[in-house]
Amino acid sequence: MIVWINGTHGAGKSTTSPLVQQLIPDSRVFDAEKVGETLMDITPGLPATDNFQHWPPWRPLVVETARRVLDYTGGTLVIPMTVLVEQYWREISTGLAQHAVPVRHFVLHADQDTLRGRIAGDTLGPNSPFRLKYLEPYAEAARTWLHDEAEVVDTTHLTPAEAALRIAEAVRSQVPRSGRRRASAGHPNVRNTATGSR
Repeated sequence: MIVWINGTHGAGKSTTSPLVQQLIPDSRVFDAEKVGETLMDITPGLPATDNFQHWPPWRPLVVETARRVLDYTGGTLVIPMTVLVEQYWREISTGLAQHAVPVRHFVLHADQDTLRGRIAGDTLGPNSPFRLKYLEPYAEAARTWLHDEAEVVDTTHLTPAEAALRIAEAVRSQVPRSGRRRASAGHPNVRNTATGSR
């Protein structure tokens, strides 16, 4: 199984994911950003882009890496990764489905004021322009497809530990949120909302 933790930059994915891993037996954290970093290390470089997710190899490489790791280890992979382009999520989720890998897709949500406050208070890089520029694309994705696609965990008033517990309990229950829209190949009305790495 894969527990995919989505959400915009500054939502708390990197903090929450290891806490989720501690609560789910036989689980590991797989940072799909490292796949992008590998592509960034190719020399001469791939065509210029402001985000490695736009490189077509990234999506199938994430799928292939995740499914190969699960074939080897079994258990659960916790993947903290922002994906805001619907077509990219379709490619990833459909690819995993083709290998019979079940996915629980969660979104860590918070209101815009809370997100801006978290970004401003980030000790590793306060007021990161990269993180700030994805607030509106996240809001657009949330309105148009993302919140219909995933199980939303509103973290506005939750600590990372509380958010992790909610995710772990949902996974243990094995019952996705009612009305959750399933990913499928060739889904109509796909929107090209901007995205970014974590």
